Amino acid sequence: MTVSKGEAGFRRRGRGRPGFDEDGPDPDSSVSEDAEPDPASVARAIVLRQLTNSAKSRLQLSRKLAERNIPEDVAEAVLDRFQEVRLIDDAEFADMWVRSRSQSRKLAKGSLRRELAEKGIDPETAAAALEQLSDADEEAAARQLVERKLRPGTDLSDGAERDKITRRLVSMLARKGYQPSQAFRIVGEVLDSHRGAPHDV
Repeated sequence: MTVSKGEAGFRRRGRGRPGFDEDGPDPDSSVSEDAEPDPASVARAIVLRQLTNSAKSRLQLSRKLAERNIPEDVAEAVLDRFQEVRLIDDAEFADMWVRSRSQSRKLAKGSLRRELAEKGIDPETAAAALEQLSDADEEAAARQLVERKLRPGTDLSDGAERDKITRRLVSMLARKGYQPSQAFRIVGEVLDSHRGAPHDV
């Protein structure tokens, strides 16, 4: 059979890449690996990739390994090793989480405590991390949220309108984890400070 010059060149280039033919991987190539990858190596790669993306708690990493069908004993051994060399540190993770979420989302301690629990942080470690957020910091964040929602356009001297705004702002603070009594007090104080000036929410 006569082979064109172009076709011959194409076939030579195909042979120059072991493990591939014109249609993709060649199952008969010596490059293909029949052996199963070492689960511990796979687990280490997964953990490193996760930690490179962002800080994670041990429970988060354990769940990720389970999703990838890493045997539990292998996963625990790998996580133990990462914890020994302090690449996994739940206390440090909790501190970072509280700082970040309290600043960016203005979350109260209640919401932060729930989030930490969901990520597998034990109550004692969570409590230690939450100590960096003082009551004054928490109230200042709540006031900032309320002030941010006040916009020109509404007369706060109108009782019905003020009640509607109060309910809306208190609900907003409650979603952030503030206690109802605390939320009502802060909203009331902020609205009192703006009494007489037209605002809207």
